[in-house]
Amino acid sequence: MQFRTKIQPQPQQHNFINYEAKIVLFGSCFTENISEKLNYFKLQNSVNPFGILFHPKAIERLLTNIVNEKIYTEDELFFHNERWHCFDAHSSLSNASKTSLLNNLNSAIASTNQEIQHATHISITLGTAWAYRFIESDTLVSNCHKVPQKKFLKELLSVEEITESLEGIITLIRSINTNASILFTVSPIRHLKDGFIENTQSKSHLIAAVHNVVEPRKNIHYFPSYEILLDELRDYRFYKEDMIHPNQVAIDYIWDQFSSVWISESAQITMLEVEKIQKGLSHKPFNQNSIEHQTFLTSLKQKMEILQKEFPFINFS
Repeated sequence: MQFRTKIQPQPQQHNFINYEAKIVLFGSCFTENISEKLNYFKLQNSVNPFGILFHPKAIERLLTNIVNEKIYTEDELFFHNERWHCFDAHSSLSNASKTSLLNNLNSAIASTNQEIQHATHISITLGTAWAYRFIESDTLVSNCHKVPQKKFLKELLSVEEITESLEGIITLIRSINTNASILFTVSPIRHLKDGFIENTQSKSHLIAAVHNVVEPRKNIHYFPSYEILLDELRDYRFYKEDMIHPNQVAIDYIWDQFSSVWISESAQITMLEVEKIQKGLSHKPFNQNSIEHQTFLTSLKQKMEILQKEFPFINFS
């Protein structure tokens, strides 16, 4: 007897992720969860150069600026709550120093341009179709930075608007990288501050728009992160205490599903070796000076050296 339905992600025929792959990730909080997994297994990746971005228009604007190698100026910054901010970036980049913020923004633009050009896989996770328009400039912002809400208009991006934005994202990526696999996913994180009904409407718009642009024959794919949590796991025990974010069990499960279809068999074997080393490094001995522990450390060091000889970019420090 089956007590739950099981999502079967579309199996890949080629373009698998291996240890030579270079992955660039953009998007919502869930992007950070996946990047943490990639980091743990020492797969090459970079994530969110402008911090977490929630809606597709924000990601499209960032990619436009990256491809065009935009240089930010002081006119595009503002001072609020004793820090300098940019409406294009997450508050994690905000800084007490205007000069530091400018340098960080422009450095991120330059470095990410190079990363996209050399990427083998580009992942984009969409969080919400709700966006905020700054009334003064009549532009959608990526982050409100706790500026008073009366200065913004909240609007729901239509399926047509999101589709157009995603098509723009694809065109921008292809203008500097014609070969990378583009992978879209919708974040399973619930944006309940918008409201229950509004969150469902938002996710529906994102999913409908994504499937307007996904075309595996053009190396544009979809991974069902949202569906795995909402339709397969379907239980509050897979959420954190806030009942909004997936907990570690859910993240691990979605990662396992992702690995099974997107990561090559040879890379999965290497991942097992990396995990043994990671667990060894986190081991806490009863007696650090014992012969047994010193033998363990010698063996661990040898495993690390063997792996680093094959993949020099791997660093366990």
